[in-house]
Amino acid sequence: MALTTKGRATRQRIIEGAAAHLRSDEPAGVTLDDIRAITGTSKSQIFHYFPDGKEELFLAVARHEADRVLDDQQPHLGALTSWAAWERWRDSVVARYRAQGRHCPLGTLMGQVGGTPGAQEVIATLLGQWQAHVRKGIADMQASGLVRASLDPDRVSAAFIAGVQGGVLVLLNTGSVTHLEAVLDTLIDHLRG
Repeated sequence: MALTTKGRATRQRIIEGAAAHLRSDEPAGVTLDDIRAITGTSKSQIFHYFPDGKEELFLAVARHEADRVLDDQQPHLGALTSWAAWERWRDSVVARYRAQGRHCPLGTLMGQVGGTPGAQEVIATLLGQWQAHVRKGIADMQASGLVRASLDPDRVSAAFIAGVQGGVLVLLNTGSVTHLEAVLDTLIDHLRG
């Protein structure tokens, strides 16, 4: 559907309002009426921009939140070519999750909209892109002779993604970033070998 500038802004406001509500402390059982009230839009506007209703809106939210996860880590994630760059990325990840606390976009994806048709594909794509950035960083460091060639970039990058997600899960349940910091520090030390 071709949208005007105003239409794109309204659609984006609906997506961002729904995303913010889903990241809140009380997202359970959200309805389109809730989203309408939060975003100051009418039901007809919601169905104009999301003709298939709640599932289509939730899929748009999933894409929005997936983009946020990667965007929040840039430019560091795309430039893992030195130890200082890895430390900047680590610090940005920890700072971002510390600031978000229990209101994590990826947590929203996996917890609230994960059952929405198409959301699993969005999550899989996000995790694949995230791992590809980390894998490239490891391979670039190997090419520079800074990481031993015997390390498997696929396995280690998978460990980074699983570790970050585990640290975030603990954060969501305890409010503490300690485990996230520990896993990133341990894996970066493993790279240093």
